[in-house]
Amino acid sequence: MLLSMTGHGQASVQNDHVRVVAELRAVNNRFLKTSINCDLDAAHQAKLEALVKQHVHRGSVNLRINSQILGGESNYQLNADVIRAYWLQLSEIAGSNQSINVESILKLPGVVADNVRDDQNERVWPAVEQATTEALVQLNKMRELEGSVMQKDMVSNCEIISTNLESIKSLAPRVITHYSKRMTERINSLLETHDTSIDATDIVKEVGVFAEKCDISEETVRLGCHIEQFNKLIQEDSSNGKKLDFLVQEMLRETNTIGSKANDVDIANHVVEIKTCIERIREMVQNVE
Repeated sequence: MLLSMTGHGQASVQNDHVRVVAELRAVNNRFLKTSINCDLDAAHQAKLEALVKQHVHRGSVNLRINSQILGGESNYQLNADVIRAYWLQLSEIAGSNQSINVESILKLPGVVADNVRDDQNERVWPAVEQATTEALVQLNKMRELEGSVMQKDMVSNCEIISTNLESIKSLAPRVITHYSKRMTERINSLLETHDTSIDATDIVKEVGVFAEKCDISEETVRLGCHIEQFNKLIQEDSSNGKKLDFLVQEMLRETNTIGSKANDVDIANHVVEIKTCIERIREMVQNVE
């Protein structure tokens, strides 16, 4: 089962204490990169990262948690002692003839204190965990759907590659025959012009050298094996993006070698079709987990 690395998931959870909305966005990346945006402490953010890793193994994942404390409870309060200290110092500096701007004092460091108690994160965490898990489920549903579409397209392209590969195999033997015929005709024409002769063994040797240089049997066999492996991998339960990417590179390498060695126009046309399909597959594989 292929999984796409791109997707979106969102879920909300509300209880008597808090309302939490978790939103996930994922795009492709060679490795797993998690970005978390929330008000939780470092320990709980680490828990969120571990939760994401249970569901996603490759890609760049952005998790945003919005939480709202219910019941009118505030996370912030004014620090009276700090305000009093600022006020006294400013009064001494300004004197009795100048008024002190209260808004300016509120902007000073330490005046507004975070009132999140030590147990606040623990109270919020169950709702955060539930919302994040549900969002991850939604994300994976979207990734599975996109992965199934890509899988069908990859299978279709592999079939086209296999068809063209069979055509190349059937055309390969005639390359030697055509070369031998062309070379014999040219040599005979030259011999007639210059009234001389040549040993037939020399022609056979020359044809043999050419046959060895343009032999593509090994490359066609390897390309066929790569296609077979590729089809097996995309049918497995796990998503094997890295292995698929490696196989695509090997498929392209064998195809390029066939094109450079074959020395035949019809084979070259089939090579172009194969490379076009491989490029389509490669673009999709870049987005497979």
